[in-house]
Amino acid sequence: MIDEIHVSVCSDADIVTARQKGRALASELGFSTIDLAIVATAISELARNMVLYAGPGEIVLSGAVNDRGRRGIVVVARDEGPGIQDVNRAIQSGYSTSGGLGLGLPGVRRLMDEFQIVSQAGKGTIVTAKKWIQSNAAG
Repeated sequence: MIDEIHVSVCSDADIVTARQKGRALASELGFSTIDLAIVATAISELARNMVLYAGPGEIVLSGAVNDRGRRGIVVVARDEGPGIQDVNRAIQSGYSTSGGLGLGLPGVRRLMDEFQIVSQAGKGTIVTAKKWIQSNAAG
């Protein structure tokens, strides 16, 4: 299986790098063209949140196989920033602490098949998102 890919995220340039590496891994895993765009978008949103709110962090990308034998990609966004005070509000569409559209975390949750967020004040945030290859995917 494919080893983990670690991308440090500190700047806008790192967002682009994480997106490109994620798209390349998803392509290698066999994702459809549409799902390549979905995975790349989710990675962009997670990395952008890091740059905007948390400071330095990293995106970790890896291939996965679930208990039903499906293959997919796992995206972990990890930072040691201030944490998210109210995770439930942060994953609601339209909620933003920066005056933005509030599409970041809710968008990632909608785009990906599995989504988990763990955040602790003063310790940081870990978001784990998985996308599975659809058996009827074309592309």
